[in-house]
Amino acid sequence: MSLKYAYYTGCAAKGVCPELHESTLAVAKALGVELVELTASSCCGAGVIGELEHDTQLAMNARNLAQAEHLGLDMMTVCGTCQGVLSRAHKELSDTATRERINEVIADAGGIYLGRATPKHLLWMLIQDVGLARLEQRVVRPLKGLKVGPFYGCYILRPSDYLSFDDPYNPKSLEQVIRALGAEPVDYSGRTKCCGFPIVLEQEQNAMRMVGTNLLEAQDKGADCLVTPCPLCHMNLDIYQGRAEKEMQRPIGMPILHLPQLVGLALGLRPAALGLQRNMVDTSPVIAQFA
Repeated sequence: MSLKYAYYTGCAAKGVCPELHESTLAVAKALGVELVELTASSCCGAGVIGELEHDTQLAMNARNLAQAEHLGLDMMTVCGTCQGVLSRAHKELSDTATRERINEVIADAGGIYLGRATPKHLLWMLIQDVGLARLEQRVVRPLKGLKVGPFYGCYILRPSDYLSFDDPYNPKSLEQVIRALGAEPVDYSGRTKCCGFPIVLEQEQNAMRMVGTNLLEAQDKGADCLVTPCPLCHMNLDIYQGRAEKEMQRPIGMPILHLPQLVGLALGLRPAALGLQRNMVDTSPVIAQFA
């Protein structure tokens, strides 16, 4: 089965989380998935620009989607936030009048969008296109005994009107992938809650309390690590974990893996090829179990 996508990296995977980009490329190659990177794409706006300039954000993403459409491919994302923003744009642009209005804006900056390119997160691609059975067959290093806490984040689940992939309040997709890799998903209420990233610059104390609460609940439920499909969640849970420990006055030390890092381990890829040494919280306790 041949799978090919226009690969939209977003900002974080080529910036603060280069290990996400590295592991995505490695996993795609291992699964025989061809990715054509959209090197001329822009930021999706992360929902922030749209709060003040809705049409500006819509135009940005019409241009991004038009690049995938020009290749005759659907778009694959690796960021839950990008997926949410692009899914909303894709749905809004299905309205002919809206699309025509926005196309007037982007006509001189990247072409016309006809509404034919669908944005699809790596998580969705693994389940819908690769398929859980095929993914399980490709596992060469089952993650048996590893207890993994799924952390969805907000944008990949809600608003469900734009996404329509998983139950926004009781999702199963990450758990399905975790099981296919041979690991055990940990059930905890924080898996569908906000990581605190949207408020970290304005209300850092509250954001760190959100991070600490989610992490400690997962830890208390037995999680060895967390996995997330969103690099913005990863940044808050991983990079800021030390600040969360101070806020909660309790050590945590919870490794936070990007989705392709977890998948890559099970596919037998080297930890260095997955950029696991780049994560801020030490991932060696996880790696050591499957070296």
